[in-house]
Amino acid sequence: QVRFVESGGGLVQPGESLRLSCVISGAFFRLYTLGWDRQVPGKQRDMVARIFSNGSAIYEDSVKGRFFISRDNVRNVLYLEMNGLKFEDTAVYKCVIESYRGLDYRGQGTQVTVSS
Repeated sequence: QVRFVESGGGLVQPGESLRLSCVISGAFFRLYTLGWDRQVPGKQRDMVARIFSNGSAIYEDSVKGRFFISRDNVRNVLYLEMNGLKFEDTAVYKCVIESYRGLDYRGQGTQVTVSS
């Protein structure tokens, strides 16, 4: 069973930074594509970033150049460094493991609120 422990969310002002962390257990971490999604209540869930097993990454257009995803395959931790935060980045951020036994799994999420 895959388990997630997400942390790092909070309340920040526009322009500030946060780093999200997600410890994933129960899967052979280094083999899988991992990522972060975000969701605002009442709206569809959006992909923020993905990092592949070879370390390459892709980003949703609105976060390119501001957000950076990384992974620690020794400690089984996924990170999302978020810089230059904007009001529209406010959401619940969920870490993702793709295609684990054929399915994608997500954590419960951590709230990020950008407000002045």
